[in-house]
Amino acid sequence: MTITRKTLLVAAAVLLAATGCAEGEAAASCSGVVTFDSRDYLPTEKSVFTVGERLGTATVGECDDTPNDSGDGIPESRTGAYRIEGVDPAVGIAVGDSAAEAAPMTAG
Repeated sequence: MTITRKTLLVAAAVLLAATGCAEGEAAASCSGVVTFDSRDYLPTEKSVFTVGERLGTATVGECDDTPNDSGDGIPESRTGAYRIEGVDPAVGIAVGDSAAEAAPMTAG
């Protein structure tokens, strides 16, 4: 399995949402929000799911939790959006560079 930059960005977004961007308050830009079909989705802890057909392309929001830092943060990116079998896409989708790498997200 090849890990791509997009996979790492999606994984980072999910991790940041689960742990917070930094000590103290996390910036809203690091909430792990993914946008697809004009809906925002957040990472979910659902661990058992079946990825279905590809629905299109989702946008992973940029993350700059330390705006006064000289680092650039994580830029906005695109990744695949997939149906979760048995779940209406208005409720939840899976996102990733491939169906095998997709992580579940819940509409927020």
